Amino acid sequence: MFSQIANLPSALKQYGIITGNYWAFTLTDGALRMLVVLYFHQLGYGALAIAMLFVFYELFGVITNLIGGWLGAHLGLNKTMNIGLGLQVVALAMLCAPSDWLSVSYVMLAQALSGVAKDLNKMSAKSAIKYLVPEGDNQQSQLYKWIAILTGSKNALKGVGFFLGGLLLTLLGFVGALVALIMLLTIAWIISLVYLEGDIGKAKNKPKFKALFSKSRAINLLSAARFCLFAARDVWFVVALPVYLASQFNWPHWWVSGFMALWVIAYGVVQSQAPKITGKSLVSNDAIKKAYYWGGVLACVTLLLACLMQLNIAVNTTLIVGLFIFGAAFAINSSLHSYLIVSLAKSDGVSLDVGFYYMANAAGRLVGTVLSGFMYKVYGLQACLWVSASLLLLVCLITQRLTKQS
Repeated sequence: MFSQIANLPSALKQYGIITGNYWAFTLTDGALRMLVVLYFHQLGYGALAIAMLFVFYELFGVITNLIGGWLGAHLGLNKTMNIGLGLQVVALAMLCAPSDWLSVSYVMLAQALSGVAKDLNKMSAKSAIKYLVPEGDNQQSQLYKWIAILTGSKNALKGVGFFLGGLLLTLLGFVGALVALIMLLTIAWIISLVYLEGDIGKAKNKPKFKALFSKSRAINLLSAARFCLFAARDVWFVVALPVYLASQFNWPHWWVSGFMALWVIAYGVVQSQAPKITGKSLVSNDAIKKAYYWGGVLACVTLLLACLMQLNIAVNTTLIVGLFIFGAAFAINSSLHSYLIVSLAKSDGVSLDVGFYYMANAAGRLVGTVLSGFMYKVYGLQACLWVSASLLLLVCLITQRLTKQS
């Protein structure tokens, strides 16, 4: 296997290693998320308490994306990616501690480390692709395609991770599941340390620390839209939905994780096919206009779903079918946004712009996660959907300003 990797063309080999790292990390990250939700729900934790376990995960993701872009420009994206893989191994090992150690504060600390690891890995992978595709308008469709494949396949594997987390919890228990994930990620880490090139992403002009904050109005608007987009997803998907399925549908752990896995896999498949759905030609303002259109589609789908749930119309069917329609529209939005940030980012020190953008992404997840636990506990799943619809309307308004900006 190692000799086959070494014989690949350089750009393709680096893309394959980066994608493989991203896949392995995402598999363990999805499994860990489902392990924590289901295991602590099994121990009697409520929705808000479970949401709080992820607060540091998302908060440190915000900080990591901001600082990680600066680190990537100084150290190189290979180093930040490998640091992320190593930190995730440590985070998984921390949760293997005896059960009486697993207090809320201890788990939050392990999740904080995992949050740092996840966003170092994500920022590194998304930024590195910019350097592997030649510049020029005629290469933009290729850039869009590679980003769509990376993010789509990643999300499909995150879905597999959800299912794997529930399955491993059932078969091996909490600690056994974590040990299996550590073994998988360690193999990917070793391959990355050996074969990932050391000069990807280093800026020619080393940016100062104050350069962390984007001065581009277009990137600021895109980041604000990303914040609202992911808050809109996580406000009902991260905590409220799995707890609702377990408590209201009375599904066992592996059913909940299996359903969530199927959704995320379908989401990833649609995301990887986004260039075929939206069209590959993305010259000029075309991608921004498409992002505005698909943002409107997603907002309308969510409003309809919220209305049907509020009116108690075929709740089970509405939720299941509506969730998959929401996922398809969200996948196209996410793919377009992921392309736009890489396309608009400056070529020298691209990780700074990408890091700032994914800081907004992580902040949106943080707000969405906390709101998911709070709104579900106090008002129920319907309220989570209304908040999601409101945030998606904000996405449309912000993207409209971006079309005028460009």
